[in-house]
Amino acid sequence: MPNTPMQEVRMITVHLRYEIDPEKVAEFREYGRRWIRLIGRFGGRHHGYFLPSEGDSDEAFALFSFPSLAEYERYRVEAADDPECLDAYRFATETKCIRRYERRFLSPVFD
Repeated sequence: MPNTPMQEVRMITVHLRYEIDPEKVAEFREYGRRWIRLIGRFGGRHHGYFLPSEGDSDEAFALFSFPSLAEYERYRVEAADDPECLDAYRFATETKCIRRYERRFLSPVFD
């Protein structure tokens, strides 16, 4: 059955901006590799982590999408108890590679 405008399910893309420790880029890269796989396991699509190259050396970004906000919220609930997710969080905490982060929710437009 086609969606009516009120029932439209829209993809949600999460944009993360990280302030990272510039001395721990390798650790942050490892953290990112873990999450790329985990997001896929939970039904999302990761668009990559973007690490400093030139310019600010303490800023990194990530983008990933879920088919809907409901699917993203399901992932958040399940990830809170998932051993691999908890291990990834623990890795970031122990290495102190992330100083802080900001999260934005976007609705992508594709051709």
